[in-house]
Amino acid sequence: MSALAQPVIEKHIDDDLARRNAKVLAVAQALAGGNNTLIVSTASIVGAVLAPDKGLATLPVTFMVFGMWFGTLPIGALARNFGRRVALQSGSMCGVLSGLISFTAVMQGSFWLLLVGTFCGGLYAAAHQSYRFAAADTASETFRPKAVSWVLAGGVFAALLGPQLVIHTKDLLSPHLFAASYLGQSACALVAAIVLAFVNVPSPAAGRMHEGRPLLEIVRTPRFVVAVACGVASYSMMNMVMTAAPLAMVDCGHSVTDATLGIQWHVLSMYAPSFMTGSLIARYGVERITAVGLGLIALTGIVGISGISVAHFWLGLSLLGMGWNFSFIGATTMVTKCHRPQERNKVQAFNDFLVFGAMALSSFGSGQVLDRLGWPAVNEMIFPVILAAGALLLWHAIKQRVPAL
Repeated sequence: MSALAQPVIEKHIDDDLARRNAKVLAVAQALAGGNNTLIVSTASIVGAVLAPDKGLATLPVTFMVFGMWFGTLPIGALARNFGRRVALQSGSMCGVLSGLISFTAVMQGSFWLLLVGTFCGGLYAAAHQSYRFAAADTASETFRPKAVSWVLAGGVFAALLGPQLVIHTKDLLSPHLFAASYLGQSACALVAAIVLAFVNVPSPAAGRMHEGRPLLEIVRTPRFVVAVACGVASYSMMNMVMTAAPLAMVDCGHSVTDATLGIQWHVLSMYAPSFMTGSLIARYGVERITAVGLGLIALTGIVGISGISVAHFWLGLSLLGMGWNFSFIGATTMVTKCHRPQERNKVQAFNDFLVFGAMALSSFGSGQVLDRLGWPAVNEMIFPVILAAGALLLWHAIKQRVPAL
């Protein structure tokens, strides 16, 4: 094997440091994850009041996803050139701005300003979505799935923090619904920025920052294609259903509190399995756990078209969260096996760019499908996407086990 073909050995593999970083990032995730939960719980409801067309009610959530999409490459560039901590702290500042701008939008009754606020929330989300990769940077291959899981486990507390913040603050500045909630969002982002000061992720050697294989060569490998397909399918379908669910519940005659609690159960289900997902991957393999996750997302669609009671919504959202957890952690683990140390920032950023781009399309389409075709049609969209990703995953698993002829 030539010197150019040999993989570069990471000098900073240190599972003790990885454990410490994972714990710090889990705390930051608990605070930052409340940003997404709060926006998803409130923005479509506020949008229905402020938007000039009810079909645009989910547009604020879509703008958050667009912010995630457009933020991925800049966050990757900041991490590559200035280190992980600078990139993550920049995201936290966007989180502070998001809450302040959204607060002003509600007070002034401006739908367009609300879009700016949720877009900033998306930039923040792009940064805290990369926490999982930051935790994996110094982890060994064995510990890597657990490091990712530990960080996402912080989302359990985000699942409690976000909805409870909404429930207890939504009427504090009455008649301006949710205005105080957005101020709370800013406060959480500020505390998260303080926590992130304790993250320690060494950067790759400066001389090797631009070494490694061309990005096009990496993204054409079968493992990367399958990882992206599973990441896109799990996140886009989860986001499509989650975005439409609060508005669909209110339209079906359920209360705002029921809708908010439905999102709370969903986010709990997204992150609670993280305490065991890494161990399950280590025991049963990343392909099997990812396949189980995709199957649970498909089951969500079946529940969603079966009825519109509170129980149907809550059960469907819970299955959706659990399915996302298994399939997305599995996809993330596969991505970390696609690159060498000096390639990680560009590969991870490009992966998230593709995943969140698909999310943006699904989020925008969610509002249109819900308004024109109804809640059952939103759930029916799940099946072809999950089937396509599952077929690719099966093909790759068989390809790995069958020796080339």
